[in-house]
Amino acid sequence: MAAVGETFTKKLFSFYIPLFFFTILMLFPFYWMFITSIKPNRELYNVKSLPFWVFNPTLEHWKYLFKNTLFTRWALNTLFISIVSTAISLISGIMAGYALSRLRFKGASALGIAIFITYLVPPTLLFIPLAEVVHNFNLLDTPWALILTYPTFLIPFCTWLLSGYFKTIPKELEECARIDGATRLQAMIWIILPLATPGILSAGMFAFTLSWNEFIYALVFLSSPTQKTIPVGVVSELIKGDVFFWGSLMAGALFGSIPVALIYSFFVEHYVTGLTGAVKG
Repeated sequence: MAAVGETFTKKLFSFYIPLFFFTILMLFPFYWMFITSIKPNRELYNVKSLPFWVFNPTLEHWKYLFKNTLFTRWALNTLFISIVSTAISLISGIMAGYALSRLRFKGASALGIAIFITYLVPPTLLFIPLAEVVHNFNLLDTPWALILTYPTFLIPFCTWLLSGYFKTIPKELEECARIDGATRLQAMIWIILPLATPGILSAGMFAFTLSWNEFIYALVFLSSPTQKTIPVGVVSELIKGDVFFWGSLMAGALFGSIPVALIYSFFVEHYVTGLTGAVKG
């Protein structure tokens, strides 16, 4: 019994208590956004009120967000742009990552490094030349302006991540399929891709998150209120000069962060597996 009690005490202080504080730390931003979004203005701007509690909760900030702004339209724009950009980036990343990890050709390693280096280029250096490209295609102030530009930094990362993941999958599985008469494309589709599902999900979650939260390109390429995304719309429409509509701002931030949080909650195991690589059998 003493050994059991000692083991439990050790586990309590080494695992459960740190996990508890880590969970509180991670959930605190959501709690802060929520209580701020339901605080009436008399409590919100009263420095003497308790900052972490609400005495008279109200939904007036939520009503203002949905009735006086185009938040629903921004959410649909953001969802459409994120899904299409993620799909394009995943398809391109899968093909490029598979080629770099499986095909033998001169300069494959250098090409892989060069692709990843392009991901490290700051977006602030690219939006000016990209703006010229978007303008030449007459895509300014349309969702396709972002769908065209987001893959410029999503594809390099997806390619790098999936290339490393494909390398952890044993080549013998693919070679057996080739011996049985399958083409390389069939072997990739029916053998490699199912085994690479965690890596593909990980790359897709990362691409979707970046597309959903991206601000600079959306601010530069979209100008009309009906075309804006959530990050740009909430900031531009709920900040008037030096007046901040904090309640509605926090409500917009809360609702804008929920989809990403739900995705990570449901697929966190696949995300971790995708970053660590496949287990060789």
